[in-house]
Amino acid sequence: MEFKDIVMQRYATKQFDGRMVDEDKLFTLLDIIRHSPSAFNIQPWKIKVVSASRIKASLRPHANDQSQITTCSHLLVFCANMEFESVIDKVLGGMEQSGVPKAMVTQYGTMIKGYIGSMTPDHRMGFAREQIHIALANAVNGAKSLGFDSCPMGGFDPAAFSEVLFLPEEYVPVVLCAIGYAADTAPVKWRLPREEVFF
Repeated sequence: MEFKDIVMQRYATKQFDGRMVDEDKLFTLLDIIRHSPSAFNIQPWKIKVVSASRIKASLRPHANDQSQITTCSHLLVFCANMEFESVIDKVLGGMEQSGVPKAMVTQYGTMIKGYIGSMTPDHRMGFAREQIHIALANAVNGAKSLGFDSCPMGGFDPAAFSEVLFLPEEYVPVVLCAIGYAADTAPVKWRLPREEVFF
């Protein structure tokens, strides 16, 4: 399928049929998400993959009782990983392992740490959210490219999700993405005309 067709055919599925996405396709999608771009390549995300019916049922009341939570194959809980410094160290280590000269890695590290160090906690969260939504776009288009469907979701209680999933304090739920096979029908896709978007 051409990328244009993937984008045009993808929609926010409201009801899944309960079938499970097989492991090979799931892992391919996870790799598509894992390779998402992020500013400075910081990758400030942790993504909890939930497949157990019991856990999804426990989460549903904290997501406005939306049926996608329990009818999907897997629920991806995109979290902001607020431990930026440890992630930066891993990125710098990866750069060295990839053959980037040590002096360049050191210079890059100084620049990134200076920028991150100047952020307030709110700025950090805003920065992480921006990057996570890039990964979310890869998730929804990646799912369609692999032959299944998705629904990005923002209507949920992050604190309750953290409690149900026993998430560490530094992982803050930001957005959800339910994946699986649609049991509903795609609506007519409407978007603003080109002249109202671009100028």
